[in-house]
Amino acid sequence: MGGTRVRQRGRAAVVLTALALAAGCSDDGSATTAGPGTSAPSTTPAPSSTGTTSGPAPGTSQQGPVKLTVASTVATGIDVPWGLAFLPDKSALVAERDSAKIKRIAGGQVNEVGEVDDVDPSSEGGLLGLAVDPGYPGKPYIYAYYSTGDDNRIARITYQNNKLSDQQVILDGIPQSAVHNGGRLRFGPDGYLYAGTGDGSDRPNSQDDGSLGGKVLRITTDGRAAPGNPDGRLWFSKGHRNVQGLAFDGKQLYAAEFGQNTWDELNAITAGTNYGWPAAEGVSGLDGMADPIAQWHTSDASPSGIAFAQGHIFMASLRGERLWAIPVANGKRTGEPQAFFTNQFGRLRTVETAPDGSLWLTTSNTDGRADTRDGDDRILRITISH
Repeated sequence: MGGTRVRQRGRAAVVLTALALAAGCSDDGSATTAGPGTSAPSTTPAPSSTGTTSGPAPGTSQQGPVKLTVASTVATGIDVPWGLAFLPDKSALVAERDSAKIKRIAGGQVNEVGEVDDVDPSSEGGLLGLAVDPGYPGKPYIYAYYSTGDDNRIARITYQNNKLSDQQVILDGIPQSAVHNGGRLRFGPDGYLYAGTGDGSDRPNSQDDGSLGGKVLRITTDGRAAPGNPDGRLWFSKGHRNVQGLAFDGKQLYAAEFGQNTWDELNAITAGTNYGWPAAEGVSGLDGMADPIAQWHTSDASPSGIAFAQGHIFMASLRGERLWAIPVANGKRTGEPQAFFTNQFGRLRTVETAPDGSLWLTTSNTDGRADTRDGDDRILRITISH
Protein backbone atom coordinates (compact mmCIF):
# COMPACT_ATOMS: atom_id res chain seq x y z
CA MET A 1 0.00 0.00 0.00
CA GLY A 2 1.61 3.25 -1.07
CA GLY A 3 1.05 6.50 -2.85
CA THR A 4 1.00 8.59 0.32
CA ARG A 5 1.54 12.28 -0.16
CA VAL A 6 3.62 13.58 2.73
CA ARG A 7 4.22 17.27 3.23
CA GLN A 8 7.36 18.51 4.91
CA ARG A 9 6.97 19.53 8.55
CA GLY A 10 8.38 22.94 7.78
CA ARG A 11 5.46 23.65 5.47
CA ALA A 12 3.07 22.49 8.16
CA ALA A 13 4.64 24.92 10.61
CA VAL A 14 4.12 27.80 8.18
CA VAL A 15 0.47 26.84 7.73
CA LEU A 16 0.01 26.60 11.48
CA THR A 17 1.53 30.03 12.07
CA ALA A 18 -0.70 31.61 9.47
CA LEU A 19 -3.80 29.98 10.92
CA ALA A 20 -2.90 30.99 14.45
CA LEU A 21 -2.52 34.61 13.42
CA ALA A 22 -5.78 34.53 11.50
CA ALA A 23 -7.94 32.54 13.90
CA GLY A 24 -6.60 33.50 17.32
CA CYS A 25 -5.84 29.95 18.41
CA SER A 26 -4.65 26.58 17.26
CA ASP A 27 -6.27 23.19 17.54
CA ASP A 28 -4.22 22.75 20.69
CA GLY A 29 -6.18 25.55 22.33
CA SER A 30 -3.07 27.74 22.22
CA ALA A 31 -3.92 31.44 22.23
CA THR A 32 -1.91 33.80 20.06
CA THR A 33 -0.55 35.47 23.19
CA ALA A 34 1.49 33.09 25.33
CA GLY A 35 1.47 32.83 29.09
CA PRO A 36 -0.66 31.14 31.75
CA GLY A 37 -2.89 34.13 32.34
CA THR A 38 -3.92 34.81 28.77
CA SER A 39 -6.89 32.44 28.69
CA ALA A 40 -8.54 33.56 31.93
CA PRO A 41 -12.29 34.05 31.49
CA SER A 42 -14.18 37.20 32.37
CA THR A 43 -16.35 35.17 34.74
CA THR A 44 -15.45 32.04 36.70
CA PRO A 45 -17.88 29.10 36.97
CA ALA A 46 -18.53 27.34 40.26
CA PRO A 47 -15.48 25.47 41.61
CA SER A 48 -17.26 22.13 41.12
CA SER A 49 -17.17 22.75 37.37
CA THR A 50 -13.45 23.23 36.98
CA GLY A 51 -10.41 21.02 36.82
CA THR A 52 -7.74 23.29 38.24
CA THR A 53 -5.60 20.95 40.36
CA SER A 54 -2.05 22.03 39.64
CA GLY A 55 -0.44 18.61 40.09
CA PRO A 56 2.92 17.60 41.52
CA ALA A 57 6.27 19.11 40.76
CA PRO A 58 8.38 17.03 38.36
CA GLY A 59 9.77 13.96 40.07
CA THR A 60 7.28 13.92 42.94
CA SER A 61 4.27 11.71 43.61
CA GLN A 62 0.71 13.02 43.38
CA GLN A 63 -1.36 12.46 46.50
CA GLY A 64 -4.94 11.39 45.86
CA PRO A 65 -7.18 8.45 45.04
CA VAL A 66 -4.72 7.03 42.50
CA LYS A 67 -0.96 7.04 42.12
CA LEU A 68 0.72 6.73 38.76
CA THR A 69 4.22 5.38 38.18
CA VAL A 70 6.26 5.19 35.00
CA ALA A 71 7.09 1.49 34.94
CA SER A 72 9.00 1.38 31.66
CA THR A 73 9.50 2.85 28.22
CA VAL A 74 7.71 0.66 25.69
CA ALA A 75 9.10 2.23 22.52
CA THR A 76 11.15 5.18 21.30
CA GLY A 77 11.73 6.87 17.98
CA ILE A 78 8.08 6.94 16.87
CA ASP A 79 7.31 9.76 14.41
CA VAL A 80 4.31 11.76 15.69
CA PRO A 81 2.34 8.85 17.21
CA TRP A 82 -1.42 9.43 17.15
CA GLY A 83 -3.70 6.38 17.02
CA LEU A 84 -2.92 3.43 19.32
CA ALA A 85 -4.90 0.18 19.50
CA PHE A 86 -4.31 -3.21 21.09
CA LEU A 87 -4.76 -6.58 19.38
CA PRO A 88 -6.02 -9.75 21.09
CA ASP A 89 -2.45 -11.10 21.30
CA LYS A 90 -1.59 -8.04 23.49
CA SER A 91 0.59 -6.46 20.82
CA ALA A 92 -0.31 -2.92 19.74
CA LEU A 93 -0.58 -0.94 16.54
CA VAL A 94 0.44 2.71 16.46
CA ALA A 95 -0.25 5.25 13.69
CA GLU A 96 2.37 7.82 12.68
CA ARG A 97 0.48 10.97 11.74
CA ASP A 98 2.83 12.45 9.14
CA SER A 99 4.41 9.35 7.58
CA ALA A 100 1.04 7.52 7.31
CA LYS A 101 2.78 4.37 8.53
CA ILE A 102 1.33 1.87 10.98
CA LYS A 103 3.77 0.06 13.24
CA ARG A 104 3.35 -2.98 15.46
CA ILE A 105 4.82 -3.08 18.94
CA ALA A 106 5.42 -6.51 20.39
CA GLY A 107 8.05 -7.94 22.71
CA GLY A 108 9.90 -4.66 22.88
CA GLN A 109 10.27 -4.53 19.08
CA VAL A 110 8.75 -1.97 16.70
CA ASN A 111 8.12 -3.05 13.11
CA GLU A 112 6.29 -1.39 10.23
CA VAL A 113 3.27 -3.32 8.97
CA GLY A 114 2.19 -0.99 6.18
CA GLU A 115 1.18 2.46 5.05
CA VAL A 116 -2.28 3.97 4.67
CA ASP A 117 -3.04 5.28 1.18
CA ASP A 118 -4.11 8.82 0.24
CA VAL A 119 -3.06 10.47 3.50
CA ASP A 120 -2.35 14.19 3.13
CA PRO A 121 -0.76 15.51 6.35
CA SER A 122 -1.09 19.13 7.45
CA SER A 123 -0.55 21.05 10.67
CA GLU A 124 -2.88 18.68 12.53
CA GLY A 125 -4.22 16.38 9.84
CA GLY A 126 -2.81 13.09 8.61
CA LEU A 127 -3.13 9.52 9.81
CA LEU A 128 -5.02 9.87 13.07
CA GLY A 129 -7.14 7.37 15.00
CA LEU A 130 -6.97 3.56 14.89
CA ALA A 131 -9.40 0.88 16.09
CA VAL A 132 -9.36 -2.92 15.91
CA ASP A 133 -12.52 -4.79 14.91
CA PRO A 134 -14.10 -6.36 18.03
CA GLY A 135 -14.38 -9.60 16.06
CA TYR A 136 -10.67 -9.78 15.29
CA PRO A 137 -9.09 -12.10 14.14
CA GLY A 138 -12.23 -13.72 12.77
CA LYS A 139 -12.94 -10.33 11.24
CA PRO A 140 -9.35 -9.35 10.36
CA TYR A 141 -9.88 -5.61 10.08
CA ILE A 142 -8.55 -2.42 11.54
CA TYR A 143 -10.09 1.01 11.04
CA ALA A 144 -8.18 4.22 10.36
CA TYR A 145 -9.28 7.87 10.45
CA TYR A 146 -7.20 10.04 8.13
CA SER A 147 -7.04 13.32 6.24
CA THR A 148 -6.91 13.66 2.46
CA GLY A 149 -6.54 16.88 0.51
CA ASP A 150 -10.34 17.23 0.42
CA ASP A 151 -11.84 15.64 3.53
CA ASN A 152 -11.35 13.33 6.48
CA ARG A 153 -12.22 9.66 5.97
CA ILE A 154 -12.57 6.39 7.80
CA ALA A 155 -11.25 3.25 6.10
CA ARG A 156 -11.48 -0.44 6.88
CA ILE A 157 -8.15 -2.19 6.22
CA THR A 158 -7.42 -5.89 6.25
CA TYR A 159 -4.67 -6.76 8.72
CA GLN A 160 -3.31 -10.31 8.53
CA ASN A 161 0.14 -11.83 8.99
CA ASN A 162 1.41 -8.47 10.24
CA LYS A 163 0.63 -6.77 6.92
CA LEU A 164 -1.95 -4.24 5.74
CA SER A 165 -3.95 -4.82 2.55
CA ASP A 166 -7.28 -4.04 0.88
CA GLN A 167 -8.02 -0.52 2.14
CA GLN A 168 -11.71 0.33 1.71
CA VAL A 169 -13.20 3.74 2.52
CA ILE A 170 -16.37 3.25 4.56
CA LEU A 171 -17.09 6.94 5.27
CA ASP A 172 -15.88 10.15 3.65
CA GLY A 173 -16.99 13.77 3.56
CA ILE A 174 -15.94 14.64 7.12
CA PRO A 175 -14.88 18.33 7.04
CA GLN A 176 -11.12 18.80 6.80
CA SER A 177 -8.76 21.70 7.32
CA ALA A 178 -5.21 22.21 8.51
CA VAL A 179 -6.66 22.13 12.06
CA HIS A 180 -9.86 20.92 13.81
CA ASN A 181 -9.94 17.46 12.25
CA GLY A 182 -10.91 15.44 15.32
CA GLY A 183 -9.77 11.91 14.56
CA ARG A 184 -10.25 9.53 17.50
CA LEU A 185 -11.90 6.13 16.90
CA ARG A 186 -13.36 3.84 19.55
CA PHE A 187 -15.56 0.76 19.42
CA GLY A 188 -18.36 0.85 21.95
CA PRO A 189 -19.70 -2.06 23.99
CA ASP A 190 -22.59 -2.14 21.50
CA GLY A 191 -20.16 -3.16 18.73
CA TYR A 192 -20.52 0.10 16.80
CA LEU A 193 -17.69 2.43 15.83
CA TYR A 194 -17.61 5.90 17.38
CA ALA A 195 -15.57 8.73 15.83
CA GLY A 196 -14.80 12.19 17.15
CA THR A 197 -14.74 14.91 14.49
CA GLY A 198 -13.82 18.59 14.42
CA ASP A 199 -15.65 21.52 12.92
CA GLY A 200 -13.07 21.71 10.11
CA SER A 201 -12.41 25.36 11.02
CA ASP A 202 -15.99 26.20 10.00
CA ARG A 203 -17.93 26.79 13.21
CA PRO A 204 -21.47 26.41 11.80
CA ASN A 205 -20.70 22.76 10.95
CA SER A 206 -21.03 21.85 14.61
CA GLN A 207 -24.72 22.83 14.73
CA ASP A 208 -25.54 21.77 11.16
CA ASP A 209 -27.43 18.48 11.31
CA GLY A 210 -26.41 17.79 7.71
CA SER A 211 -22.68 18.11 8.38
CA LEU A 212 -20.37 15.44 9.83
CA GLY A 213 -18.19 18.16 11.38
CA GLY A 214 -18.19 18.92 15.10
CA LYS A 215 -19.90 15.64 15.97
CA VAL A 216 -19.45 12.30 17.64
CA LEU A 217 -20.34 9.79 14.93
CA ARG A 218 -21.74 6.31 15.58
CA ILE A 219 -21.55 3.97 12.59
CA THR A 220 -21.57 0.34 11.57
CA THR A 221 -18.39 -1.33 10.33
CA ASP A 222 -19.50 -0.66 6.76
CA GLY A 223 -20.04 3.04 7.39
CA ARG A 224 -23.83 3.23 7.76
CA ALA A 225 -25.69 5.01 10.55
CA ALA A 226 -25.88 2.71 13.56
CA PRO A 227 -29.38 1.69 14.69
CA GLY A 228 -30.75 4.03 17.33
CA ASN A 229 -28.92 7.16 16.17
CA PRO A 230 -30.96 10.39 16.39
CA ASP A 231 -33.28 10.60 13.35
CA GLY A 232 -31.26 7.86 11.67
CA ARG A 233 -28.30 10.18 11.12
CA LEU A 234 -24.64 9.22 11.17
CA TRP A 235 -23.97 11.30 14.26
CA PHE A 236 -24.68 10.54 17.91
CA SER A 237 -24.08 14.01 19.41
CA LYS A 238 -23.38 17.48 18.06
CA GLY A 239 -22.13 20.93 19.07
CA HIS A 240 -18.49 19.93 19.44
CA ARG A 241 -15.47 22.01 18.46
CA ASN A 242 -12.79 19.35 18.10
CA VAL A 243 -13.12 15.91 19.70
CA GLN A 244 -9.85 13.98 19.93
CA GLY A 245 -10.60 11.82 22.96
CA LEU A 246 -13.24 9.08 23.39
CA ALA A 247 -13.52 6.49 26.16
CA PHE A 248 -16.18 4.22 27.62
CA ASP A 249 -16.93 3.29 31.22
CA GLY A 250 -19.35 0.46 30.57
CA LYS A 251 -22.05 1.97 28.36
CA GLN A 252 -21.21 5.57 29.30
CA LEU A 253 -19.19 7.47 26.69
CA TYR A 254 -16.90 10.37 27.57
CA ALA A 255 -15.28 12.83 25.14
CA ALA A 256 -12.44 15.33 25.51
CA GLU A 257 -12.67 18.51 23.50
CA PHE A 258 -10.38 21.42 22.65
CA GLY A 259 -11.62 24.86 23.61
CA GLN A 260 -10.94 28.06 21.71
CA ASN A 261 -9.03 30.37 24.05
CA THR A 262 -10.65 29.78 27.43
CA TRP A 263 -11.97 26.33 28.41
CA ASP A 264 -11.12 22.79 27.36
CA GLU A 265 -13.79 20.24 28.21
CA LEU A 266 -14.56 16.72 29.34
CA ASN A 267 -18.11 15.80 28.36
CA ALA A 268 -20.37 12.86 29.25
CA ILE A 269 -21.97 11.95 25.93
CA THR A 270 -25.60 10.94 25.50
CA ALA A 271 -27.56 10.35 22.31
CA GLY A 272 -28.87 13.41 20.53
CA THR A 273 -27.37 15.91 22.97
CA ASN A 274 -26.09 19.33 21.86
CA TYR A 275 -22.82 20.32 23.58
CA GLY A 276 -23.01 23.95 22.63
CA TRP A 277 -20.19 24.94 20.29
CA PRO A 278 -19.88 27.63 18.99
CA ALA A 279 -22.39 29.34 21.31
CA ALA A 280 -20.82 27.78 24.40
CA GLU A 281 -17.24 27.15 25.50
CA GLY A 282 -17.03 25.50 28.88
CA VAL A 283 -19.79 25.74 31.50
CA SER A 284 -22.32 28.19 30.07
CA GLY A 285 -25.76 27.14 31.32
CA LEU A 286 -27.41 27.67 27.94
CA ASP A 287 -30.87 26.23 27.39
CA GLY A 288 -30.87 23.08 25.29
CA MET A 289 -27.11 22.63 25.54
CA ALA A 290 -25.20 20.32 27.89
CA ASP A 291 -22.36 21.62 30.05
CA PRO A 292 -19.09 19.69 30.48
CA ILE A 293 -18.51 17.70 33.65
CA ALA A 294 -15.02 19.22 33.95
CA GLN A 295 -13.14 22.07 32.30
CA TRP A 296 -9.60 23.43 32.23
CA HIS A 297 -7.84 26.54 31.07
CA THR A 298 -6.32 25.78 27.66
CA SER A 299 -2.82 26.35 29.07
CA ASP A 300 -3.39 23.50 31.53
CA ALA A 301 -4.79 20.96 29.11
CA SER A 302 -5.42 21.09 25.34
CA PRO A 303 -6.62 17.49 25.59
CA SER A 304 -6.29 14.76 23.01
CA GLY A 305 -6.66 11.07 23.91
CA ILE A 306 -8.52 9.73 26.93
CA ALA A 307 -8.84 6.29 28.52
CA PHE A 308 -10.89 4.81 31.34
CA ALA A 309 -9.44 2.69 34.14
CA GLN A 310 -10.16 2.15 37.85
CA GLY A 311 -12.94 4.70 38.12
CA HIS A 312 -11.01 7.47 36.36
CA ILE A 313 -10.82 9.09 32.98
CA PHE A 314 -7.15 9.64 32.17
CA MET A 315 -6.65 12.56 29.79
CA ALA A 316 -3.44 13.30 27.86
CA SER A 317 -2.72 17.00 27.49
CA LEU A 318 -0.66 18.63 24.77
CA ARG A 319 -0.09 22.26 25.67
CA GLY A 320 -0.58 21.39 29.35
CA GLU A 321 2.13 18.68 29.18
CA ARG A 322 0.51 16.55 31.86
CA LEU A 323 -1.78 13.56 32.35
CA TRP A 324 -5.03 14.34 34.14
CA ALA A 325 -6.90 11.78 36.25
CA ILE A 326 -10.59 12.61 36.64
CA PRO A 327 -12.74 10.44 38.93
CA VAL A 328 -16.08 9.65 37.29
CA ALA A 329 -19.13 7.44 37.70
CA ASN A 330 -22.38 7.22 35.74
CA GLY A 331 -21.57 10.21 33.58
CA LYS A 332 -20.69 12.50 36.50
CA ARG A 333 -17.46 13.70 38.03
CA THR A 334 -17.07 12.36 41.57
CA GLY A 335 -14.02 14.32 42.75
CA GLU A 336 -11.37 16.82 41.78
CA PRO A 337 -9.09 16.13 38.79
CA GLN A 338 -5.42 15.54 39.56
CA ALA A 339 -2.41 16.13 37.33
CA PHE A 340 0.58 13.84 36.90
CA PHE A 341 3.97 14.14 35.16
CA THR A 342 3.62 17.90 34.66
CA ASN A 343 6.35 19.15 32.30
CA GLN A 344 8.28 15.89 32.61
CA PHE A 345 7.83 14.37 29.17
CA GLY A 346 6.60 17.26 27.02
CA ARG A 347 3.40 17.15 25.02
CA LEU A 348 1.19 14.13 25.67
CA ARG A 349 -1.11 12.94 22.87
CA THR A 350 -2.65 9.51 23.42
CA VAL A 351 -3.41 7.31 26.42
CA GLU A 352 -4.84 3.80 26.20
CA THR A 353 -5.63 1.10 28.74
CA ALA A 354 -3.43 -1.92 28.03
CA PRO A 355 -4.59 -5.54 28.41
CA ASP A 356 -2.65 -5.85 31.70
CA GLY A 357 -4.49 -2.86 33.21
CA SER A 358 -1.61 -0.40 32.85
CA LEU A 359 -1.75 2.75 30.73
CA TRP A 360 0.26 3.33 27.57
CA LEU A 361 0.99 7.03 27.13
CA THR A 362 2.48 8.64 24.02
CA THR A 363 4.40 11.87 23.76
CA SER A 364 3.96 14.28 20.84
CA ASN A 365 7.16 16.30 20.71
CA THR A 366 7.99 15.59 17.05
CA ASP A 367 4.81 17.25 15.78
CA GLY A 368 6.49 20.59 15.10
CA ARG A 369 5.21 22.31 18.24
CA ALA A 370 7.82 21.39 20.81
CA ASP A 371 11.51 20.81 21.29
CA THR A 372 12.34 17.15 20.77
CA ARG A 373 14.17 15.14 23.39
CA ASP A 374 16.41 12.11 23.01
CA GLY A 375 14.20 9.13 22.17
CA ASP A 376 11.17 11.15 21.08
CA ASP A 377 8.56 10.32 20.42
CA ARG A 378 8.15 7.60 23.01
CA ILE A 379 5.47 5.38 24.51
CA LEU A 380 5.52 5.03 28.28
CA ARG A 381 3.94 2.26 30.36
CA ILE A 382 2.20 3.69 33.44
CA THR A 383 1.02 1.59 36.37
CA ILE A 384 -1.93 2.61 38.55
CA SER A 385 -2.05 2.07 42.30
CA HIS A 386 -3.99 3.41 45.29
